[in-house]
Amino acid sequence: MKGPSMQRRHWLKAAGLVGASLGAGAIGNLLAPSRTARAADYKALVCVFLYGGNDGLNTIVPTDTTRWGEYAAVRGALALPQGSLVGLGTSGYGLHPALAALAPAWAEGRLAPVFNVGPLFRPLTKSQYRSAAQSSDDIPDSLFSHSDQQILWETGSTDALTRTGWGGRAAEALATVNPVISVGGNGRFGLSTRSAPLVLPGPGSTFGAYELGTEAWRLSYAPIVARAAALRAIYQQPQDNDIAEAYATMQRDAFAVSERLGALVKVLPGEAGSVAAIDNAFASLISDGNVVPGLARQLYQVAKLIHGNATVQGNRQIFFAQLGGFDTHGNQIGASVLEGTHAGLLKSVGDSLAAFHNAMKALGLADAVTLFTQSDFGRTFAPNNSSGTDHAWGNHHLVLGGAVRGGQTYGSYPALALGGPDDVGVESWERQGRWIPTTSVDQYAATLLAWFGASDAQLDSVLPNLRNFGSTRNLGFV
Repeated sequence: MKGPSMQRRHWLKAAGLVGASLGAGAIGNLLAPSRTARAADYKALVCVFLYGGNDGLNTIVPTDTTRWGEYAAVRGALALPQGSLVGLGTSGYGLHPALAALAPAWAEGRLAPVFNVGPLFRPLTKSQYRSAAQSSDDIPDSLFSHSDQQILWETGSTDALTRTGWGGRAAEALATVNPVISVGGNGRFGLSTRSAPLVLPGPGSTFGAYELGTEAWRLSYAPIVARAAALRAIYQQPQDNDIAEAYATMQRDAFAVSERLGALVKVLPGEAGSVAAIDNAFASLISDGNVVPGLARQLYQVAKLIHGNATVQGNRQIFFAQLGGFDTHGNQIGASVLEGTHAGLLKSVGDSLAAFHNAMKALGLADAVTLFTQSDFGRTFAPNNSSGTDHAWGNHHLVLGGAVRGGQTYGSYPALALGGPDDVGVESWERQGRWIPTTSVDQYAATLLAWFGASDAQLDSVLPNLRNFGSTRNLGFV
């Protein structure tokens, strides 16, 4: 006959890892007392990761005749017509026409492009890059590789073996009530030394420990009630070693979190509990009672969580959302500027970001919420033979929110010359326009986190390479 400890181990093994859906390892910090909703110092950061490597060179394009001519001469059939670009005032740049929904945010001074950002250990010139050994700290690991560069962006590192993400480390350093809250899967960005991101499903989904859920029928259905009671009883028992006790604590937390957030997560547009200001902002993206496309659905969920902060808890929140499909090696552009793979992806981005920003404005929270993009890498300036582009390095990004010092651009736009000072290539075969970044991920992240409330000491802890960039730690875009 099995003793109590053997029975507990059997149940632990049979029960499975509920934490996989709740952010396994997010122990203890999910049960803090409720705080005042949206306190005066409430702030939220929202990361939108564009997986696959967004083509930044067709996202933000020079509009002056000289540089647009340089751009068009190399881009050829992929070049966006000068007149099609969504002009950004007197900045000398324009957005891809599929991003037209963001034009009002620029006009409000709430949208800021940041040029040529990428993983860097320290500032790096072309001559330094060319002379450095591939094993040098100056060369980020596995350049031009999707998986490795995603890790470098998400971790704020140049070492592809880095485990924790800069979002997770920031949440840990600032002792936020919750870990990073992800509506876009369990990425590296939200990992810290002590917790994984709290991964939530989309609107309309059941969110509950062991899928027990919080709907009325589940709470009254005898077999489910009995199962929940049995599981709770198991995890209330003292465990016989630290690992088992940590696991049991995680399970108790999972029940508490799902009970707290389940109803909020499940709400769909127009249902009881939905927020009219959010529904109205996303109205053009709502079909058959749900939000489409996928990125809009994720940001709708984030908007609900920000509005429902009394339930979510904490005066600092970091969110993670994502959209894939940006590996545009072929058929990047269609018969018109609003057709083709890239245009479709950017329309999803522009419409979703604009709806989210409008929701924050309607809620009176725009000044407290800053959204920013990340991506694996940029893409080559020179097209390939398949009407697409290939993997590169530095890339252009967008920052959006009421606190953003928009209406202007930040960073250095690369010289539009194959083999030029910003291109890693020298020999004819390697002159593809893979830009050496002039702004580091560390500087980009530090600017966001300084606004979020991180001290200089905390920034140095979260972003160890930041000290290599001297006094240019804060880019000033927020």
